Amino acid sequence: MKKLLVTLTAVLVASVSAMAQGTSAQISINNRNLTDASGNTYQAPINGDTTGATAQLFLVGSGGALTALTPTTVFRIGAAAPYVSAQVVDVPGVTPGTSAQFVLKAWIGSDFDSAQTKGQSAPFTVSNLGGTPPGGLPITPPSLNGLQSFDLVTTPEPSTIALAALGAAAFFIRRRK
Repeated sequence: MKKLLVTLTAVLVASVSAMAQGTSAQISINNRNLTDASGNTYQAPINGDTTGATAQLFLVGSGGALTALTPTTVFRIGAAAPYVSAQVVDVPGVTPGTSAQFVLKAWIGSDFDSAQTKGQSAPFTVSNLGGTPPGGLPITPPSLNGLQSFDLVTTPEPSTIALAALGAAAFFIRRRK
């Protein structure tokens, strides 16, 4: 009887843990060899100097709220520099096999908000997210299908803008006299 209880407990634990796997959808952060709605393959390079840049995918929630998905990734080097190193990330709260909207951000520095060089994509929708849907077969995580290229741009520091404005004002005052 004791062996039967132990066996039943083991089967129950195994089945519960199997059901818990795959509860979150998955997506591959990859901007190379994407597929458009017509089934054509295209590239979505990030334009600008991506040396030392970090990229992170964000889930677009209700009201446009962005939820950061981890891990972040870095850019390749050499000829493949405008492309990120592929990473598979979990998309919590989204069921595998469904669609979700995302934004890809890239920056050089410690974080996006304080970076002087940064850029982000327009929101895009990816369908048939990967993972294991309840009672279904595993789905391979898709790439960032729907992503369009965007630019990394450097914004000057406020002190640089102020200095330029003072210089322009001094030029016009001197010219007036």
